[in-house]
Amino acid sequence: QAQLVESGGGWVQPGGSLRLSCATSDSIFSFNVIGWYRQAPGKQRELVATYPNTGSRIYADSVKDRFTLTRDNAKNTLYLQMNMLKPEDTAVYHCNARRWSEEYWGQGTQVTVSS
Repeated sequence: QAQLVESGGGWVQPGGSLRLSCATSDSIFSFNVIGWYRQAPGKQRELVATYPNTGSRIYADSVKDRFTLTRDNAKNTLYLQMNMLKPEDTAVYHCNARRWSEEYWGQGTQVTVSS
């Protein structure tokens, strides 16, 4: 049973930046795809960005050119660099990883963007 632990959330003013981290208990290469989802109050969980082991990274249209997904394979950690943050980015951000029929979620980290 893999574990995902997120960190890096917090409060930031509009236009600011945050970097989220997702540390995995298993080798990051063991997952077919790993990425981030978010859920704002009263809304459904939505995809933010995913990093497949093969293929290109995928970003939601709402975050393209502002958010960047990277990973440190040696540390088994996925990062989400979030720049030019907007109030509508406020949500709980969850790390997600899939390995064949298995799916794992982290506990989530709150990101609040407000003045």
